[in-house]
Amino acid sequence: MTMHKDVKSALNKQITMEFHSSSIYLAMAADFFAKNLPGFGQWMLVQAGEETGHGMKIFRYVIERGETVELEAIEAPPKAWTSPLEAFRAALAHERKVSASIHALTELAREKKDHAAEIFLQWFETEQVEEEANADAVVKKLELGKDFPGTVPMLDQELGRRKKD
Repeated sequence: MTMHKDVKSALNKQITMEFHSSSIYLAMAADFFAKNLPGFGQWMLVQAGEETGHGMKIFRYVIERGETVELEAIEAPPKAWTSPLEAFRAALAHERKVSASIHALTELAREKKDHAAEIFLQWFETEQVEEEANADAVVKKLELGKDFPGTVPMLDQELGRRKKD
């Protein structure tokens, strides 16, 4: 079954977006490690790995469908954030952007009657609910504890326990 050219193009763009997501989280990890926040850095390293995995999942799918993967340049991520709260707010905003892209891709697959792609994308639809919830939970903890000096060190310890899923 041939993939519609618009769906193929959109999937290729999504691959690039997922790899860009990974680079953003690697930059956040580097910034956290530089600021002696290894737990926050660990959380972001795990997140970067997940995003690379998402890109590779789409990469393999495009190949399985007999199509060609066309990688695009990945925009350089920011290098630093003023605080953990700013970084996690940026992460949450980025995950919402990725969710919108996945939703549009799912709609495109539906519109072009590419049922296989639509079914494939359901996993990503569900995954994005988790991605947004994870980032939002940290944002809420940081906001709740912004007036308490011990919040960042305690949260750094908690986030450092995150392991690859």
